[in-house]
Amino acid sequence: MRGGLGAHSPPISGSDSGSVAALPGDPERANRNFAFASAFCESLAAARVAHLCLSPGSRSAPLAVAAARAASLRCWPHVDERASGFFALGLAKTLRAPVALLCTSGTAAANFLPAVAEAYHARVPLIVLTADRPPEARDWGAGQTIDQLGLFGRHVRWFAEVATPDAGAVSFRYARSLAARAVAEAVTRTPGPVHLNFPFREPLHPEASGEGLDEEMLAGAQPRLEVTGPDVAPSAAQVSVLRELARECARGVIVCGPVDGPPGLAEAVTALGRAAGWPVLAESTSQLRCGPHAERGPVLASAELLLANANFAAGHAPEVVLQIGATPTGRSYRRWLETQHPRELVLVDPDARWSDPSHRATHVLQAEPTALCSAVTRDLEARPVRRSEGAWLRSFCAADGLAGEAVARTLRDASGLFEPRVVREIAAALPAGALLYTSNSMPVRELDAFLPRSREALRVLSNRGANGIDGMASSALGAAAANVAPVLLLTGDLAFLHDLGGLAALRRHRLRAIFVVLNNDGGGIFSKLPIAAWGESVAFEAHFRSPHGLDLRLAAELFGAAFARVTDADALRASLRDALGRDRASVIEVPLDPDASLAHHRSIEAAVDRALASRGDAP
Repeated sequence: MRGGLGAHSPPISGSDSGSVAALPGDPERANRNFAFASAFCESLAAARVAHLCLSPGSRSAPLAVAAARAASLRCWPHVDERASGFFALGLAKTLRAPVALLCTSGTAAANFLPAVAEAYHARVPLIVLTADRPPEARDWGAGQTIDQLGLFGRHVRWFAEVATPDAGAVSFRYARSLAARAVAEAVTRTPGPVHLNFPFREPLHPEASGEGLDEEMLAGAQPRLEVTGPDVAPSAAQVSVLRELARECARGVIVCGPVDGPPGLAEAVTALGRAAGWPVLAESTSQLRCGPHAERGPVLASAELLLANANFAAGHAPEVVLQIGATPTGRSYRRWLETQHPRELVLVDPDARWSDPSHRATHVLQAEPTALCSAVTRDLEARPVRRSEGAWLRSFCAADGLAGEAVARTLRDASGLFEPRVVREIAAALPAGALLYTSNSMPVRELDAFLPRSREALRVLSNRGANGIDGMASSALGAAAANVAPVLLLTGDLAFLHDLGGLAALRRHRLRAIFVVLNNDGGGIFSKLPIAAWGESVAFEAHFRSPHGLDLRLAAELFGAAFARVTDADALRASLRDALGRDRASVIEVPLDPDASLAHHRSIEAAVDRALASRGDAP
């Protein structure tokens, strides 16, 4: 990969950067609401929460003002709560750290649900703060009031109805401890969102109440809470399970689905693959396909294409499948499991998550995968596994090479620009260390099938918890707010339009990101599903593909982004180069004909099938 990007824009000043002008008399402590909110936000920042996303509202004013005045808490205002939620999600995911989220009462809180659900399933820590009317005002016709108790149901790790503030010392100690506990609940054991519902009585502005709040009491000692999670280090029994399977079974594979683990995970997994003689089938969002480890380990980039070939799948029936991370996105893997019946399916997950939609698991090992893989590798290297010249592994690697060559030839010979070539051009243009965010539906599948293996590091994120297309622009902009790397979002047109309001953050926060929009004027994935064969007898165009006919250039101009529409690889390459060097956001639209795209994908699949048939061997 090549290319570069200049320094990111500095944070803007004023309230958007989390600071406000000094107010005479420190009025946020002038009444119980503002004193309570101040104690809470100070403790939140002390628990190493550095960012809070908020939307304007009256009932949430005490917390909003307190957050803005907390010296080490960066505030990110958004007018749209749904976009704010996904912005927080992308920021927390990128930083691997909790981010707070604040809104007023009523349906404002309900708009957080899509992001909260994604965070729950993707194990992303969010501290969700919703303001509410006090109990005596609920269910009595008061405006902007809905039932917010347990609003997010089972999609949070912990929920608390916060006590209404009073002027006593206990209340302020409670506020500080509540913030510390909320962070602990979000990041320990199984990370995820927590929800705190804050009922505030009047006043909702920083007016002195004459309650005589004790400044010494308000500045009381911050509770020192040290919370440690459960021990997920691998046990001797867990190491033994994998070690013996690796020794006994030559026909094993390591499968890595969506996972964004610690930096050492990729090296640990590939080292185990080498020691066991098992190929590593790495999804694009597994963080294993790109990086120095990919050159040293048996990492496959074309697993989705290989397993789609019925002859290859049948000739490479595994005895053991070791699955790390969530279930892979592609359908071919699941079909392979369900037709080839591996004797053992081992799921490795520190939270014992059952990522097993095919119901084939024989072992669920609750252990940190980096440590587990490293321990098993040490045992195998101490007493090396003797294989029959590694025929199983060589067969996979050879097939992966043939598939890659077949794809490359087809792309060279193709007329026009289609999704596979877009993926290859993006991979070539992005500099090492870039962050590639991908939307659900077709883009994540295109990336899985066609992102090449590379020695250059590339972090690939996607919202694969609940797998929705909502909030994608906001999630990518949240990632850009982390200010750690160039960010590019590969998205479809419907996902881009679904979160159009999220682009308001471009102007508000002067963020930079590149949006590559695969525009097939509707839901292109439906053309690849069985429903398409029924055509207009099921109103396919209107009810499934749903063409919109909108000009994306107008959207880019509305939010101050540069725009380019490209129809060939040369133009795409030039637009990516320009976007990487630009000091503002860019939208690159790739118009696609869904029927021509479908034919192009079938030509690639046919080329891979021919390449595999030409070698005619199996392990």
